[in-house]
Amino acid sequence: MNIIETDRLTRRFQATEAVHELTLAVPTGSVFALLGANGAGKTTTLKLLVNLLLPTAGSAQVLGVDSRRLGERELAQIGYVSENQKLPGGMTVAQLLDYCRSFYPTWDRTLEAKLLTRFDLPADRALKQLSRGMLMKAALLSALAYRPRLLVLDEPFSGLDPVVRDDFTAGLLEAAQLGETTVLLSSHDIEEVERLADHIALLEAGRLRFTETTEVLLGRFRRIEVELDGAAEPGDLPASWLGWRSEAGRAVFVESAYRRETTEQNCRQRFPSATVQAHPMTLREIFISLARRESNPHA
Repeated sequence: MNIIETDRLTRRFQATEAVHELTLAVPTGSVFALLGANGAGKTTTLKLLVNLLLPTAGSAQVLGVDSRRLGERELAQIGYVSENQKLPGGMTVAQLLDYCRSFYPTWDRTLEAKLLTRFDLPADRALKQLSRGMLMKAALLSALAYRPRLLVLDEPFSGLDPVVRDDFTAGLLEAAQLGETTVLLSSHDIEEVERLADHIALLEAGRLRFTETTEVLLGRFRRIEVELDGAAEPGDLPASWLGWRSEAGRAVFVESAYRRETTEQNCRQRFPSATVQAHPMTLREIFISLARRESNPHA
């Protein structure tokens, strides 16, 4: 079952197409990450899904409802935290929670108290006196305490120091592990995404490059090292080989459709006496290899 489904979702800003015919599905209970460089369309996509922007074309279903018709009932089940979120600086943390609590029938006071302690938030301090990291934790607490079915996070880790980031991530992991909340986040903080997400979608210039589970993605990419007997030319490269580089006696590339037997066979067909080694890649390494391919398709 999917908590979000989009069908050719598109948003244009005059001559600029920020999101182009986006079709994807976010499984219920997943931690789903939208990856992409700045300007890839991540924030626009999130705003379309929660009805902060209207699509130019296409559609999205969120919680089983057309995103353009999300009402009070659905919005009470959606949490939204953004790096640019504005909180009422004159309120204390406690006053913010008191204010938010009245809007959500599912608000959990026990969870609120637990998160207040976990995040080490000073309840009696004014929000305008808090650091950026503490403000982000306050925003996350106010979004988690009513146990939303869907939690939408737009660049939540931007500018956070390592300790605050760890607290923030721990709170998200706890919410996800309870199985009640689906997390949809956009980020360019790839290390945290790899730690959190079980599904990945990559956007490039508003277009969906791929969407798959993190396990499958990490499984199909390998950095391949080929020890050659002298210099050799590979001829036409398979489309799945990215970033081919060779020097005397050695070649390195990224295999984006790795299968041990197939990859080794492809190498040995070109270099019969070669020694082939395959190395797992981190999500960051995969992202960089794809970004380089996009900027230089012939690499």
